[in-house]
Amino acid sequence: MRLREPRRFRTNAIDGPRLIAMRFDLITIFPEFFASILSHGVLRRAISERLVEVRVHDLRAFAHDRHRTVDDRPFGGGEGMVLKPEPLAEAVESLGIARKAERTREPGRSREQVILLSAQGARFSQAVARELAGLERIVLLCGRYEGVDERVNELLCDRELSVGDYVLSGGELAAAIVVDATARLLPGVLGNEASSEFESFGPADPGSGVAKGDPPQSTHGSGGLLDYPHYTRPADFRGAAVPAVLTEGDHAAIRRWRREKALEKTWRNRPDLLDGAEMSEGDRQFLQGLGWGRDAGTGIK
Repeated sequence: MRLREPRRFRTNAIDGPRLIAMRFDLITIFPEFFASILSHGVLRRAISERLVEVRVHDLRAFAHDRHRTVDDRPFGGGEGMVLKPEPLAEAVESLGIARKAERTREPGRSREQVILLSAQGARFSQAVARELAGLERIVLLCGRYEGVDERVNELLCDRELSVGDYVLSGGELAAAIVVDATARLLPGVLGNEASSEFESFGPADPGSGVAKGDPPQSTHGSGGLLDYPHYTRPADFRGAAVPAVLTEGDHAAIRRWRREKALEKTWRNRPDLLDGAEMSEGDRQFLQGLGWGRDAGTGIK
């Protein structure tokens, strides 16, 4: 797993050292789309506490004809319309970020990225979100219509991302997903920073997870698996009771139960994740007891 680089601090005489807010620039033909998303929950709090800055830019402001045209017919024929390169290029260049050649000269050190959201992109994942959380500024281009002129991708963008194997009407929903998934990994955004570690697709435990003198730990890092099931009050709901192990106070037993349930849920819902998951020999034996390895196309690693 690629570790995040330390985030930078800015110091002034009044506030002292302060984290530099991570900035997202969203380029879209529907700027009003994001008003509700940015006004609720974790993102609203992160913005109000200056941990995250989000600026939305209307692509049509960079189209200079009478109709503010941002799309045109595709060369070679075909269905739909394609977003033109000129408005997108002008929008990106108006933001004052480094040119692509400068950003790519030292790939490991650049803290700015321009990302095109499209169905043809690499799949966005929790691992990618963690990588993006190490940046200081991200520009997200929201595709529309049949797509975006490929020269935008070639000349302006650092990467192309897709949020899944399906097609959306536009990149605005995808941009909202990327902003939310990335921002919640930043220091201080969640009330409890461990919340972003002990969840689906999170990292594995660094070891036992318990230092000498610490209280017993009942939570298990997912190591790339889905999260385990969660329960809260009441203890009995319509005849369905909370598993007894969760109410008996045995932290080691709870930790073991949660690990097994995470393995079982992953096996049932996302068996593809098991191929790259970090698992112990006990994990493998538990899965084999469920039938893992006997399914067609599933091999035991």
